[in-house]
Amino acid sequence: MSYTFIDFAREVLLDAKQPLTPQQIWEAGCQKALNKKVNSTGKTPWSTLGARLYGDVRNDNTKFIKIGSGPARFFLKSRESEIPDNFIENIEAIEHSTSSSVQSQWHERSLHPLVSYFVYSSPTFGHGKAIFTKTIFHEKSKKPGYSEWNHPDLVGFYLPSEDWHDNLIEFNKVSDNNTLRLFSFEVKKEITKANYRESFFQAVSNSSWAHEGYLITASIQEDGDLLSELQRLSMSFGIGIVHLDLEDLDASSILFAAKIKNQLDWETMNKLSRQNEDFANFLKNIKIDFDSKRIHKNEYDKILDGPEEYIKKNLSK
Repeated sequence: MSYTFIDFAREVLLDAKQPLTPQQIWEAGCQKALNKKVNSTGKTPWSTLGARLYGDVRNDNTKFIKIGSGPARFFLKSRESEIPDNFIENIEAIEHSTSSSVQSQWHERSLHPLVSYFVYSSPTFGHGKAIFTKTIFHEKSKKPGYSEWNHPDLVGFYLPSEDWHDNLIEFNKVSDNNTLRLFSFEVKKEITKANYRESFFQAVSNSSWAHEGYLITASIQEDGDLLSELQRLSMSFGIGIVHLDLEDLDASSILFAAKIKNQLDWETMNKLSRQNEDFANFLKNIKIDFDSKRIHKNEYDKILDGPEEYIKKNLSK
């Protein structure tokens, strides 16, 4: 018989000192080289492991128990008596304190170069199209009290100047002009059960003008109910959600794709242009690039040559 994810979890939890999340189980198993025994080709095997465990604990003959839900942890049913009283309350308080301490050491804007790298180089985002971004500095805005939830953290665009023949681009000017795609990005360090609604609806408000809007984060609390709610909101409002993997940026993933809008919100774009010179200049530069059929890359956020070195220097404090 083949070695399954359930076998993997059981072997790890035989020696575990306490209930573990699926990702913790996977990491512990990798330290024992058990991952070599599992036939897995996915980029997030801990997600597959979690799905198997969630399904298994619903069976009457399961060997596992599920503890808590934010995130869920698993343990062997035969060792249930070893779980300390108030385990969930105590461990969540410790993890929240640790997370807050680590997250506070660097600024949200430190993630912007990683967003620029991901949307430009990822074969999954934009289906391999080169998307350029520009950071919008909120502090430059006029009437800040009226624009708190109007400005995205970054804006982006795609023009087919490098992909299409010059004649086709010229012809597009007299047709429907649908080659241009505009993107809006709201960036958060982490998304948890405590802040997900505010973060999501900030992305909704800040992205109303664009063809595609995204909420991007470096950390999502490992919780099945939270992911289900984010999926529901994404489907309802059309905002995509991206997880930046700081351990391996190229393994970052689009958790939920954005719903593409065919029409731009011109009134909101006009308001943003009047309020913020970064946004106005962004549109101006796109027009120049479109007319010249050449993207002036120096006008936009720099694309990192080595994201690993940047992460080590700026986000590993």
